[in-house]
Amino acid sequence: MTDDTEMMMPEHGSFVWNELNTWDVEAAKAFYGQTLGWTFEAMPLEDDAGTYWVALADGEMVAGIFAMTSPDFDGVPAHWFAYVEVDDVDVRAALVEEAGGTVIRPPFDVAGVGRIAIVKAPDGSVLGWITSDEE
Repeated sequence: MTDDTEMMMPEHGSFVWNELNTWDVEAAKAFYGQTLGWTFEAMPLEDDAGTYWVALADGEMVAGIFAMTSPDFDGVPAHWFAYVEVDDVDVRAALVEEAGGTVIRPPFDVAGVGRIAIVKAPDGSVLGWITSDEE
């Protein structure tokens, strides 16, 4: 049994985060603020890569908003993107190609968040995998 004050790590295989990837962050913030009552906190990205917005519901983090600005996103419509917790993102990403998938973005670190990879399953569906930092 854990103490209520003790932070529990997410379980392997569980969805842990949702992120809106959008071309128009201000319009998204206005829409979700008005319709869901979300408020937003700015989180500067590393290397002056812009701002990531954390959406809050009653003061609790519920989602993120990422601005699609680079040519890597040309032709990609705004969309919600999900992340699943994995026990070791490097080990799991190494299994992707053998299972018929593609590693779109190899594992990389996000300070204060964890280690992330973006993978595509054989059916074309794309998902983020994360090994969260222990806090």
